[in-house]
Amino acid sequence: MTTRARARTAAQALTAMLACGAVSACSTVDRSGRSETPRGDGPRVVGTVATDLDTPWGVAFLPDGTAIVTERDTGRVLTISGTSETKADVTEIGRIRQVSDPDDEAGLLGVAVSPDFAKDRRLWFYVTTAEDNRVVTTTYDDGRLGTVRPVLTGIPTGWIHDGGRLEFGPDGHLYVSTGETGDTDLAPDRSSLAGKVLRITREGAPAPGNPDPDSPVWTWGHRNIQGLAFDDRGRLWASEFGADAYDELNLIAPGQDYGWPSVEGNGGSKGQVDPHLVWSTDEASPSGLAFADGDLWMAALRGERLWRVRIADGRATGADAFFIGDHGRMRTVVTSPSGDLWVTTSNRDGRGDPEQGDDRILLVRP
Repeated sequence: MTTRARARTAAQALTAMLACGAVSACSTVDRSGRSETPRGDGPRVVGTVATDLDTPWGVAFLPDGTAIVTERDTGRVLTISGTSETKADVTEIGRIRQVSDPDDEAGLLGVAVSPDFAKDRRLWFYVTTAEDNRVVTTTYDDGRLGTVRPVLTGIPTGWIHDGGRLEFGPDGHLYVSTGETGDTDLAPDRSSLAGKVLRITREGAPAPGNPDPDSPVWTWGHRNIQGLAFDDRGRLWASEFGADAYDELNLIAPGQDYGWPSVEGNGGSKGQVDPHLVWSTDEASPSGLAFADGDLWMAALRGERLWRVRIADGRATGADAFFIGDHGRMRTVVTSPSGDLWVTTSNRDGRGDPEQGDDRILLVRP
């Protein structure tokens, strides 16, 4: 039996214990609306887009359907063309100099494609340097990356909790998730860029309408957000790592404090925003987040599963788990132009159990 098969068996055993009430947290699971036995038809893995990748982290699509993919530890930027149910063509188009260690969480992380890519050919990346985490931009033309230049510098860096997700909003501005780098005092400190959601223009300036017009800070009090996704109503959701108790799904609203480090999970504290849903860290340790088919989809690292979060009347009402232990650690989930999900594994990130073909990108039909 392989390591992953043993993990899957253990996860299934835990599911059975939860179902029969053998775990004391069972009532919490019921109250939150979570289920590890999904109702109705669930998503299916219908193909493998790519194999033998090295900790793929960021994925974003060009207008023609080609994907831009980053590798955290190598600094490679790849294009993956073709969204069929068979493996697509993988091409290296450049490297972005970064500082990382296979046991760290830093490196070349998120990527975003310009909303006006057909005109400006621009891409943005979140990358760790020797001095900081930063957002950089470049162009992609004639099959290669252009000159890389920084647009936002000075984001604190650490060997853990580096955030790193980039997402353009319906307003045309760039949203950036950052972690508190293990220094909890930075999360509520509004003068620091760590432990925040930032909102910037394409050139890195504070976006018009920010709570403080002179600051890129949009929200604060975060531990480590690695997932950002806008729903069909233009609202921003974020998946956030907890410490030892609760991981969170938050609805992001400007100028709000999300509680870390004074609160983990639901605190009910005045002046702080509670999450819509929480998970134990063994169930989730969430990274990527996507919106598709009316639901949010959240990739879980330690939880080794894909969560579907049901949305109704503007709220997250419950969640179902899929593929428990089948593919190991799941890092990133994005919605492809076809409406399918691309889900990356993260078994070569120093914390997984890689098997032949890892890491890979799975094609999942919601």
